[in-house]
Amino acid sequence: MTMQSTNPPIPLPFADARPLTAKRALDLAVVGALALPALAVGAVAALAVRLTSPGPVFFVQTRIGQGGVPFRMIKFRSMYADAEARRAEVLAGSDRDGVCFKARRDPRVTPVGRLLRRTSLDELPQLLNVLKGEMSLVGPRPALPEEVAAYPRAALERLSVPAGISGLWQVSGRADLGFEEMVALDIAYARTAGLRTDISILLRTVTAVLTARGAY
Repeated sequence: MTMQSTNPPIPLPFADARPLTAKRALDLAVVGALALPALAVGAVAALAVRLTSPGPVFFVQTRIGQGGVPFRMIKFRSMYADAEARRAEVLAGSDRDGVCFKARRDPRVTPVGRLLRRTSLDELPQLLNVLKGEMSLVGPRPALPEEVAAYPRAALERLSVPAGISGLWQVSGRADLGFEEMVALDIAYARTAGLRTDISILLRTVTAVLTARGAY
């Protein structure tokens, strides 16, 4: 499976690559510590996806990372195999204000997919994106190219740091927050990103996952 996109980066109105060496070291240390339990849990999740609906175990989609560079993000498939073809049908039913689509009762999500989303286990394969340096454990969630194309200029600053599996937005309510609130949180994070901040967010992520607030 090819994970690297050949598309050019999106032009950004700021310096697009902030070096975060300590952040990368933290990512590798945590992923290394989680490797064995992640493989065990991931195997069970993969089997559940495979046995309960036709289609591939993984869902791979182009997203926009740090500096506007596209990459291929991987998740456990939580929707029916024809979900992308049905996207236009459900866009009007978004429960979230702004650019990014989110629906609490998206009919494209499978029963197992709802459980994976509620527990955030659908994001587990993104540890591979972290290992490749395409994402970080902590950072703004990577958006779709068409979403970034519709961003107001100020929102592009959220692309100045690596995209993350968790982040300040994720531990503050996730999809319960609107687009403008998400952008404000992501920009606040981008301007203060550091080792202490990342560790604090990772600890808060445990509570966010257990309460499942905004997870749908």
